[in-house]
Amino acid sequence: TISASEEWTPVTKLGRLVKDGRIKSIEEIFLYSIPIKEAEIVDHFLGSNLNDEVMRIMPVQKQSSAGQRTRFKAFVAVGDTSGHIGLGQKCSGEVANAIRGAITCAKLNIVPVRRGYWGRKSGLPHTVPTKVKGKCGSVRVRLIPAPRGTGLVSSPVGKKILNFAGITDCYTSASGHTRTTGNFIKAMFFALRKTYSYLTPDLWKETALLAGPYQEHTDFLAKTKIAKAL
Repeated sequence: TISASEEWTPVTKLGRLVKDGRIKSIEEIFLYSIPIKEAEIVDHFLGSNLNDEVMRIMPVQKQSSAGQRTRFKAFVAVGDTSGHIGLGQKCSGEVANAIRGAITCAKLNIVPVRRGYWGRKSGLPHTVPTKVKGKCGSVRVRLIPAPRGTGLVSSPVGKKILNFAGITDCYTSASGHTRTTGNFIKAMFFALRKTYSYLTPDLWKETALLAGPYQEHTDFLAKTKIAKAL
């Protein structure tokens, strides 16, 4: 997160539009599938609501002519417990640098999570909308909608990921070598990412897409480009 003394200077077109207030919410970015290249964009929209947690720190070794070189690999999850989650990993010689890099990476990988109902559609959405699967390495994870009040039926690591995504009731089924925490949380993240890729009947209505942010604000982007050149 940028301190008050440091002013964020955006380096991408998306960053310039966000800082100028021309993009109102992160959902606009997701709607047009614009890649986020600056972590400060996520901080701008979700800053105060975003929580992060270190899921795993593991030493990895490489054999060199002088012996073994040990570095540390960190897995970090970020989420606002309201339908946005990101997962990042970073390898570094120092634990602090690995964690810092993984947090930045997690913010760049943030995705929307669709939530739905089990049975009666009253109150706020509380579970996954459909059964979804995710896989990484030998690990296979399946998320199954659960009735309200069930809670999260998962391992402690899985509960943290689902909680970050804003899901309160869910059954999970996992197979493979789930002790490999890195692969397990990745499989869980990929399953949550799929919630928006499945088209349920209530999404069958055609959505009229307007001009994208780059197209809509092309004059502003051209002006700032000229000002920089001068």
